[in-house]
Amino acid sequence: MTIVVFLAALFATLAIGVPVAFALMATGIVLMSYMGIFNTQIIAQQMITGANTFTLLAVPFFLLAGELMNAGGLSRRIVHFAVTCCGHIKGGLGYVAVMAAIIMASMSGSAAADSAALAAILVPMMRDAGYNVPRAAGLMGAGGIVAPVLPPSLAYIIFGVAANVSITGLFLGGIVPGLMMGAALALMWGFVARKENVVPLPRRSGKDRLDAAGAAIWALFMPVIILAGIRFGIFTPTEAAVVAAVYALFVGGVIYRELTWASLYRVFVNASKTTAIVMFLVASALVTSWLITSANIPTELIGLVEPLIENPQLLMLCIVVMLLVVGMVLDLAPTILIFAPVLMPVIRAAGIDPVYFGIIFVMSTCISLITPPVGVVLNVVSGVARVPFGQVATGVLPFIASQLIVLALLVAFPQIVLGPLSWLR
Repeated sequence: MTIVVFLAALFATLAIGVPVAFALMATGIVLMSYMGIFNTQIIAQQMITGANTFTLLAVPFFLLAGELMNAGGLSRRIVHFAVTCCGHIKGGLGYVAVMAAIIMASMSGSAAADSAALAAILVPMMRDAGYNVPRAAGLMGAGGIVAPVLPPSLAYIIFGVAANVSITGLFLGGIVPGLMMGAALALMWGFVARKENVVPLPRRSGKDRLDAAGAAIWALFMPVIILAGIRFGIFTPTEAAVVAAVYALFVGGVIYRELTWASLYRVFVNASKTTAIVMFLVASALVTSWLITSANIPTELIGLVEPLIENPQLLMLCIVVMLLVVGMVLDLAPTILIFAPVLMPVIRAAGIDPVYFGIIFVMSTCISLITPPVGVVLNVVSGVARVPFGQVATGVLPFIASQLIVLALLVAFPQIVLGPLSWLR
């Protein structure tokens, strides 16, 4: 009965348009009233205690790093480098988008930020070259969702805090799935681009490529520093976020000299606003998470899905389908914060590796970011590229199919994730 109360309160508040953070607090109040322990001090105490976590310091610093990358010229140089490498191939600008998406994903960890940067730079180029614009915009959105899967990822940090899972393990385990998503996008683009009747860009000389690589080398070195530092234990994921922000500030301000005091002010304001939104959401969700545990909802859920616990792959398939549906109407962070604490005891009872589950969880939810009717990332691309939402939603369909194939492979063959993870550890 407690599960029914929890779900009814949550979805009722969301259905009437209450913002997610306040809906989570309202759900917590309903649960407290149902359990007979209503006390406003519990809400305040759990919000403060939940947000007062060293690990969550990574959130503002990774958001700041992403803003500094865009304002400091790192993103633009990465795209230019990709253009010199594969712009001359048939459908080359699409491959440029995929290549740039993978590189940028290993630096910022934000799907919306990466999609916006790619759409702002590449969609006008593809429009002028005669590409199918809705399909090009759909590719930008599909490329952007690689960011939360490849490390460093804000989604992994939030999941690790909410579900008490190793963030370092999530970072290392996400490398292969993220690269697979990029490869699937490139293959699907190669298939659909055969119909594109466009003239490729001129082949760049070796000198042009070297010049572009030289200009982008500082930006390209950033993911190497982050991943190598985490892999060899030089710094934690939280410390890596600080390193990323300081490095992006140094490169954009001292090396590229594109950061001015005025642009820095805008960068810090934007990062602060986004951080406030994310952290308020996290704090509100942790109140509900504490009450979920107090109400013993995970134990009730284990009892309900006990037949599936004997078949971990079937259980994973059911969870993935549920996440894909839920993600169509909820953003990435709320989905993690609401469902990760509830599902994790079930996953542990079924003997599924928590890191593997976290990666599948994040990947499933990311795919939903480019799925109508809400499609948060699609809305970002639509606004930046000035393409109607309906057209972007049509153009992204082949790329959703490619990502679903990758997801199905990972669910069917967990060793694709667990094998490389074991080696990297």
